Amino acid sequence: RSNSGYNTLALKTDGTLWAWGVNQYGGLGQNSISPAPNGISSPTQIGTGTDWSDISSGSYDTTNSNIALKTNGTIWTWGDNQGGYLGQNNRTQYSSPTQVGTSTTWSTVSMGDRKAYGIKTDGTMWSWGYNTYGDLGVNNRTLYSSPTQIGTDTNWIASSLRGGHNSVTIMRS
Repeated sequence: RSNSGYNTLALKTDGTLWAWGVNQYGGLGQNSISPAPNGISSPTQIGTGTDWSDISSGSYDTTNSNIALKTNGTIWTWGDNQGGYLGQNNRTQYSSPTQVGTSTTWSTVSMGDRKAYGIKTDGTMWSWGYNTYGDLGVNNRTLYSSPTQIGTDTNWIASSLRGGHNSVTIMRS
């Protein structure tokens, strides 16, 4: 489960992905954009896929962005993208899940306050989105709209982003 403050995402044991709440910026993944306060008040399946394995939602005042991992190691994003935090190498909003790049080696994902992190199966960590305070970990304050590797370490196992501003938890083995 994941909650952005505007919508809720949930995974079922059969690998299906569900959403409900406000559909601002297309954050419900229904291939439509309804301005707030319109939304969906009961769980509605996103697409027909049965291969979703992990989810995370952004959380900021007007951000309604999401990231999900499939069992084949691909990551998908949708919703608000004003700061490039969907990793699509642009700032276009997407109202349905759209694959980020072509990599099939992602093992975990996390989205938070206008930024996202991902860890690949080789233990490398990647980040993208707003970087106002250097919180992407790439030794600068440049905005990145596509995944950028953090250093050269290969022993990352988890990352977590929380609501509010710049709250990051990262673990290494």
